[in-house]
Amino acid sequence: MNLAKVSANGQITVPIEIRRKLKLKSGDKLLFFQKQNGEIVVSNASAAAIRKAQNAFSNVAESMGIYDEEDIQDMVNEERYGRKD
Repeated sequence: MNLAKVSANGQITVPIEIRRKLKLKSGDKLLFFQKQNGEIVVSNASAAAIRKAQNAFSNVAESMGIYDEEDIQDMVNEERYGRKD
């Protein structure tokens, strides 16, 4: 079990073990949603959005060689800056 303390401003520090499991990096956003049973689930919002997009366009993504978040970021960087990172 991991605990996080809420500051007076409503901020929390996500424990390192959880950051690693969610593959969180500085600047990432967290998605909080409530399941029907009342349980609150936290996920990496960017990873969740990419998974949703990949599922919706799975055949197209695969045909373009896009398999994960890094492939999408490379494609964005190539469009924006003419290079992959």
